[in-house]
Formats: sequence, C-alpha cells, structure tokens
Amino acid sequence: MANDDRLITLEIRAAEQEKTIEELSGQIAEQWKIIDRLQKKLDVLTERFLELEEQAAPEIGITKPPHW
Repeated sequence: MANDDRLITLEIRAAEQEKTIEELSGQIAEQWKIIDRLQKKLDVLTERFLELEEQAAPEIGITKPPHW
C-alpha cells in the first residue's frame, strides 16, 4: 500500500506541475506580446523625439574661424 500511495502522490504532483508549467507558459507568451507592443511604441516615440530635437536645434552656419 505504501508504494501505491507514493505512486499516486507522485502522479498528482506531476499533474499539478504540468498545469503550473502551462499557466506560466501562457503568461510568458502574453508578456512577450506586451513587450513587443511597448517596444514598437518606444521606437515611434524615439523617432518623434529625434525629429522634434532636429527641428528645435538652431541652424548653425558654416563659417571660417576669425583667424583665417
């Protein structure tokens, strides 16, 4: 009987671990979707920032130094 009880306990544990692994895998997949979406937003915001920074920068003319 002890061996049967141990076997049942191990089977229950294995089933619970399999369920947990599947749940964690689903959560990781969902988090990757969120990360991808946030990365795309960050890329767009970075591009916009660089464009605005370029527009705000004063035009510096190319001049010769005074000693020339």
